[in-house]
Amino acid sequence: MSLVPLLTSAEFSSADQPALAQGMSAYGEVLNTWAGIGNSPGLLAAYLPFLRQVNGPGALDGRVKELVAVRVSVLNHCRYTTSHRCASALAKGVSADELAAVADGGLGGFTEQERLALRLAEEMTIALPGVPVESGLTGVSADVRDEAQRVFDAAQLVELVMCISLWNALSRFHRVMAFELDMPEPPVAVAARL
Repeated sequence: MSLVPLLTSAEFSSADQPALAQGMSAYGEVLNTWAGIGNSPGLLAAYLPFLRQVNGPGALDGRVKELVAVRVSVLNHCRYTTSHRCASALAKGVSADELAAVADGGLGGFTEQERLALRLAEEMTIALPGVPVESGLTGVSADVRDEAQRVFDAAQLVELVMCISLWNALSRFHRVMAFELDMPEPPVAVAARL
């Protein structure tokens, strides 16, 4: 059961109605995350455009964004986010076998950029919260950070770190909110890692 009431489209504030209409035109329904966010008037109006900007086309390859989003959602053990991210990745050409490998932390078969992005996603999700500043200013290992600077340009790095950060925030939000699924279950091999 969700932590907060899930609003119907008529219950959203007038400030959120334009963003809600755009979202509904894309998905045909009010997603549970939006229905929860709607309890804070005006937040959906900021959230959806930001999400589209971070997760949409940009300097960083969209496939990399999809892979790290799945990895982060699995590492945070969030069924809701994982179902969304797997549905998106599958729709954009990532195979179920690749999703299973991402869920397992397997890096074989991925490009250099994809492997590095997945390593950074794992460090930012698992290691970073436990690294005090005096032990490591950035919270990620120097070798991963240095390699990221070598492989990605500045615009790609900003998008990658923002994408990883966004999915960490959202998967933790979704997990605590306990939203019921409104997308298909993740593939079985992925769900087994949740």
